[in-house]
Formats: sequence, structure tokens, C-alpha cells
Amino acid sequence: MLKSNYNPDVLTCLANLSNDEVFTPPSLVNQILDLLPVDLWSNPDAKFLDPVCKSGVFLREIAKRLIVGLEPVFPDLQERANHIYKYQIFGLAITELTGLLSRRSVYCSKVANGRYSVCSDFEDEQGNIVYARVEHDWRGGKCGFCGASQEVYERGDALESYAYQFIHADDPSCFFKNMKFDVIVGNPPYQLSDGGYGRSASPIYNLFVEQAKKLNPRFLTMIIPDRWFGGGKGLDKFREEMLNDPQIRKIVDFENASECFSNVDMAGGICYFLWEKDSSGECEVINMQNGVGISSKRKLNEFDTFIRHSQALSIVRKVLAAKEKSMNTQVSSSKPFGLRTFVRPQKTGDIILRWQKGEGAYNRSEITVGVEMIDEWKVITSYVGYDHAGNAGKDGKRKIFSKIDILPPATICNETYLVIGSYKQESQAKNLVSYMKTRFFRFLVSQFMYSHHITKNAYTFVPILNMDESWTDAKLYKKYGLTAEEIAFIESMVRPMELGNE
Repeated sequence: MLKSNYNPDVLTCLANLSNDEVFTPPSLVNQILDLLPVDLWSNPDAKFLDPVCKSGVFLREIAKRLIVGLEPVFPDLQERANHIYKYQIFGLAITELTGLLSRRSVYCSKVANGRYSVCSDFEDEQGNIVYARVEHDWRGGKCGFCGASQEVYERGDALESYAYQFIHADDPSCFFKNMKFDVIVGNPPYQLSDGGYGRSASPIYNLFVEQAKKLNPRFLTMIIPDRWFGGGKGLDKFREEMLNDPQIRKIVDFENASECFSNVDMAGGICYFLWEKDSSGECEVINMQNGVGISSKRKLNEFDTFIRHSQALSIVRKVLAAKEKSMNTQVSSSKPFGLRTFVRPQKTGDIILRWQKGEGAYNRSEITVGVEMIDEWKVITSYVGYDHAGNAGKDGKRKIFSKIDILPPATICNETYLVIGSYKQESQAKNLVSYMKTRFFRFLVSQFMYSHHITKNAYTFVPILNMDESWTDAKLYKKYGLTAEEIAFIESMVRPMELGNE
């Protein structure tokens, strides 16, 4: 860099940092490193990789542990430091700026072989924390490796491309000359714009996990968003693989992501996990809330979704044991009448359109989807939930639905709403509203809430019941034989909801 007289404007670099590049606090890094066996810190042959260096904090904290643990092997501090930095810790920076920052954090010098570097054995400026600009592999408007939108990220050489090295290769071993790593650790970037409507973005953190597994380390631990638990665009395969992987030995889950990252708003929460090559079995799941963890051991693949709270398992099992048809078979998909969110009422029409700001006329002849529901009584709820991805309010409880309402015959809605059920009789629609407002119903829906949206899949655990009768929590608790402890858990999680439409 110095030989080419290249001197990047730091403010330009800062302006190009993605808001998905979350910097990890040292205290959290050390909680993650505590998952690893202690004998690693006294092993002079152990090799550590952070393939997503941002601040360099993971490698710095690893180095600090090795400095202490290897003192008996290398009594001389400089010899010890040279061995650790040259032969044990490695990193790939995600941008040029984070490469400089990481080297400064780890080597005490942004130039690895500089005057102030703590390692005197490096022969080049990058040392073992490497950054090389790579380009996206554009295929039909998207990157073949990460799915980034060509329209958004084909930006020229002057701006950061966010083509992260580690996931832009079929074989990640090419970056490290087939080096064998004992530990891969890091906090990967979370998502990139995919060029969809509005602010559409696709997750990419799963790609880093999958790529790390290809290197076959002894241990893999990363901190990633929780959306893979039960949703997330394009995460179905990743979720299936994670839930069926017996080598995942521990998951530490933070329902409120601010317990990890105080200045980051992350819908659905965040978790870190430990994958261990030479161990398999039930996974220890630790649910963290207000600094207190509740631990349990269980198989991750009992259900197609990951149920966050261990206390919820027995309740879901009792409901599913009844073998009743699931509500997700009757709930509409998004766009129940084929109309996007931006569709507004027309000047004239023979039916009514409900949209987010009210109602207006619409032409029945233009509706080709959901036609069979138009002249029935329809129960709708907002596609966006009331709570921030299911996060509790100040009282520690959730409401789940922001609005539940009934649309009379000859009234439709746009994509702002889902139709939960449609009926010939108004009384049946009213009974569904009462059912939806029970804590029982909303608790079952909440088991799928890891984003802002409540899709039809969120109703998978909710049974279809006879809407010719009204349902209350008391009747439902009795029907499914819930214990006092199970009832108390539901009511500790979900607040009551008034019977009137909201």
C-alpha cells in the first residue's frame, strides 16, 4: 500500500461501512471464547482463524489468552509473541479499513512489519490479517456467490463492493494454502441488499457458517442473528442443516439483542453457537434474559422450526398430539387478493378495499386471487406484528398482533393484511377473533416470531377448531391438559388482549 503511494481518505472509508457490520464488544468475545476447551490456550500448535475481521477483537483476545497460556513453553515474551502472531492466529479482513483497524488492534500497528509491531518476524505489511479486494460474480443481475444485487453493488473501484473474500470462492482453503485450523471464530456480516422491492435484503451470515464448515476445523463458533430459528428469506436449507447437525453442542440465545450489542436494533434476537467436529449428541440450549441463563439439553430437530424456550416444548407437544389440522393450511399467503401494499382504492368500484390508511372503492372484476373469499366474512390481521419481532414490552410480555379485524362481504384488503379465516356466518368470524385473542393462540404463533412479519407459517402450531363455538383460554387450557406451570409460563409471556377489535 505504501509503495503505491495510496492513502485512502479515512472518512470516505467510514462512510462506506455497511450498517450490517456489527462490531463485537470484548466482553462478548470472551464469553464466546469461554466455550472452547481451556487446553487450547496452552497449545503452541493450535491455529485460530477469524475469516471476518472487523475490529480484530477476536484475534486480540485469543492472543491475550495465548500470551498467558504459552509462557511455560516460551518464557521469553518476544519469542512467545512472534510464535503466536506468526504461526497461530490468522484473519481475513472484510474491508480495507477493517484490515487496518484489525492489525492495529492485534499487532499494535496497522502495518504488520512496522516499527511498532509487537511481532518482529513479519516480512510484509499485512502479516496474517489479510485483505484483498475481490469482485462479485454477476450472474443474471445477482452475485453467484452471495446473491448481492448487481444494480446496488456494481459500484466501481472507488467504493467498497462488499464482495467478502471468504464467501467468494468455492473452496475457502485457497486463502490459506490448505492450512488446518483448530478454531474458526467470528461475527460475520448479516445481510446484503438483493434488489427486491423496497428495502429487501437477503441474509449472508449463513454463507459464512457453511464456508467455515468446509475447512473442517475442530471447533467453530460464530455469533449470528436468530432468524434462522424459524424464518428468514432463503434460510430454509440452512435451518434444516443446523437443526439436523448433532455436532452443534451449544447455543446461547439472546432474545433481546441489546444484551449483546447495546446500540444495535436486531429484530428476533441473536445467538452464538459451538460446533465441535469430534463430539455429537443433544445440544445444550441456554436462553439468556437480563443476564440470567436458563439451560436445557435437547435434540434440535424435534420440530421443523427451532423452539426458543425449553419451557414451551411440552405445551407444543400436547397441542400437536391432538393431531388436529393446522391453521397454516387456511391462513392466506401474502397478497390474499393479489394486491401489493402500494395498491390504493380506485375512484369507483363495486367492492371495498381496505388498506393501511382506510377504505375505498375497488373493481371486483380486477380481482383474480382469493375470489372465493370476497363475499364471505373475513378475519384479518396485520402482516407486521405488534411487538418488535416478538420482543417483550416493558412488562416483559408480548401482544403479538397489532390489529385484528373483520371484513364484511364485498370487502377485500391489500398485502398489508393476511386473511386468517373466511366464513359464511358473521358469528363464526367473531369466534375466530375471540380465539385469536386468547393468550394460548398468540403464544403458539409467537414460537415462529423471529422477524417483523407474521407469515402463514407462524400458524403452524395453532390447531383449527370449531368456530361454531366461542373459545377462551380456560377452555383451551382444559382441552389440551395444560399444567399450572405451563399455564403460568404462557401467561408470563403473553399479555391479555381486549375482546373488542384493535
